[in-house]
Amino acid sequence: MNCTKCKTKAVIGLPRHNAAFCKGCFNGFVHDQVARAIKSEWMFGKEAKILVAVSGGKDSLALWDILLKLGYKADALYVNLGIGAYSEQSHAKVTKFTESVAASHGATLHVHTVEQEAGAGIKELAQLIHRPTCSTCGTIKRYQFNRVAIEQQYDVMATGHNLDDEAARLLGNVLHWQEEYLDKQGPSLPASVAGFAKKVKPLYRLSERELAAYAVLNRIDYIVEECPMAKGSKMIQYKEVLNRLETESPGTKQTFYWGFLDKQSKKQPTATTMAEKDRAVLHPCTSCSQPTTAEVCSYCKMMARAKTVAPH
Repeated sequence: MNCTKCKTKAVIGLPRHNAAFCKGCFNGFVHDQVARAIKSEWMFGKEAKILVAVSGGKDSLALWDILLKLGYKADALYVNLGIGAYSEQSHAKVTKFTESVAASHGATLHVHTVEQEAGAGIKELAQLIHRPTCSTCGTIKRYQFNRVAIEQQYDVMATGHNLDDEAARLLGNVLHWQEEYLDKQGPSLPASVAGFAKKVKPLYRLSERELAAYAVLNRIDYIVEECPMAKGSKMIQYKEVLNRLETESPGTKQTFYWGFLDKQSKKQPTATTMAEKDRAVLHPCTSCSQPTTAEVCSYCKMMARAKTVAPH
């Protein structure tokens, strides 16, 4: 198998593109896909100050690597969830990447440790407040990523969601006809009200397999294991279904998700209209001032409950 572009020996085949690439051309392909995503979705410009949400996994570390190599000013935030050995390993992977790659680009790593603020790791915290672990985790990460982005004056927050993630999320939203989520499912979500950071997903044009290959070829050391708290997740089930379809018909995920984005672009309300809707229902939390639909945001309610029921 030879590289489609330069005709030397290929290291990876991409069935959905009917192409194969050597390492150099594959890196060029990946960088081009991210650059196209940034430009087509008006995510950010060259002077933007970007905060990347990193977990120690292949997608977020690859995103940070790509943005730095494309010449962007990108720092990162890691939220240590306190999940025993898993969090220790993932934190070590992020630290290693920061020291070996990011620091040479002048990039900074911010770290937030859940246990320091909540007095317990994510699993223990979820048990204390009687909420599912993944739900508790999602609330904490969304809050902390937005908080740091706003407090440190970043222009945009970037996450490592890839094509597989977005197609699986779309499948779940369609199966349950969650129209509110469908309206806001896209690669770029503007900062509709004060206190909310703009959120973007520059990897939406790349598959999980392609990003794993990028990480391996570029010697990015990442945590391979899935989060132990994610066992039985519906998202994993949706990904498995889509993987079977992709095997039978390469390009299924791309057709499904990109087709959705194309339809949405033709009927989606303007960013101004969405901002008006958000302003109508959102106001500052009386405790932390971040936007919320209630008097007190879900994060502050959760932390208050944890402190109330925690053993002294």
